[in-house]
Amino acid sequence: MLKRVLILSVSIGEGHMQAAMAIKEAILKRDPYTEVNILDTFRSTNPIWDKMVSNTYMEILRITPAFYGYLYRLAEKESILHGTAREEFNRVLNVVTAPRLNQLLNVYSPQVIICTHPFPVGVLNGLKERGEYTGLLVGILTDFTVHPFWVFPKVDLYSVAAEEIRMTFKDYNFNIDSVHACGIPINSCFLDSVNKSEVKSKLSLQQKLKTILVMGGGLGMGPISDIVKVLGDGSIPCQVIVVTGYNETLRAKLERMVPDFSNPVRVLGFADNVHELMSAADLMIGKAGGLTCAEALAKGLPIFIVDPIPGQEVRNTEFLCKAGAAVQASNIKDLANKVEEYLNEPRRLQKMSVSALHMGKPLAAQSVIRTIESYVDSVNLEAAGI
Repeated sequence: MLKRVLILSVSIGEGHMQAAMAIKEAILKRDPYTEVNILDTFRSTNPIWDKMVSNTYMEILRITPAFYGYLYRLAEKESILHGTAREEFNRVLNVVTAPRLNQLLNVYSPQVIICTHPFPVGVLNGLKERGEYTGLLVGILTDFTVHPFWVFPKVDLYSVAAEEIRMTFKDYNFNIDSVHACGIPINSCFLDSVNKSEVKSKLSLQQKLKTILVMGGGLGMGPISDIVKVLGDGSIPCQVIVVTGYNETLRAKLERMVPDFSNPVRVLGFADNVHELMSAADLMIGKAGGLTCAEALAKGLPIFIVDPIPGQEVRNTEFLCKAGAAVQASNIKDLANKVEEYLNEPRRLQKMSVSALHMGKPLAAQSVIRTIESYVDSVNLEAAGI
């Protein structure tokens, strides 16, 4: 069994920390006596660097998302070929975070370190190379793709979203026997059975009207107001639940718009019952964040994607569309047309739902823990000469 586990993440976006919390929840449910700690890596090791990285990331996405996409693709290409971008960036990370992180490892003395973001993986890889950390190192990928910044030789185990993604580790000359398709860890509430009718009643929604869930992630990013307008004021008979996350400006703007719509629209801010909202919906419209998509798949909810962030969200979109669980729209008008088309052809929507359920892994967190425990047991047996 696991005794002391340290989970390292980075709070750039909500998904990485949510995955970390899902893993902690799964460990403690399995054994409440396990010591489990989650650290926001940069915030804990170098707060100045944390602010700089977070602010830079958000500003690039806000002002020039295409530039972020360019950097993402460049890093993919360079790292596969000769590792220049990854190694240089990792060198900087080691300088600014490794000393303090090493001190924290001495405090927590972890048997296992689990990383739900690629940045701490590279730092831990360096600590293992120098013999400063000798425990188990696990990488949990939270998107439907493998970016080279995740892949380092000293990682003992990787968990990825799907079997097809697992096979891409061959491109990096990494032993795929150490890569497991456990899925993206999500909260255990997505296993709960939900009464769709009760959720609709609670939200004052009509029982028989098709329900569309619009998600913009924790930050309420993307053309949410345009999406809500075209649905709320369009010709498609539907009702809309829109989740704006922490974006109170967007929430206030939408609430001012709602009275003028012909279709019912329910505006929510941050929602801690997404599993219920997804259960009540017939389809979801949003960006292509790994965690949100993993949650939707677990609920068998068809995903309609518009304006994915260049980089990992584009890769997620490509994967999910190919698998038949998602549809991508080129713009808002195209989105409205596609939504109407699918709502008018329930069989196509049902086919997407089946594909989503087939891909969904609601027990991903539990699978990750079982895989780690199995590895620890085999190492212990080997050390004992058995």
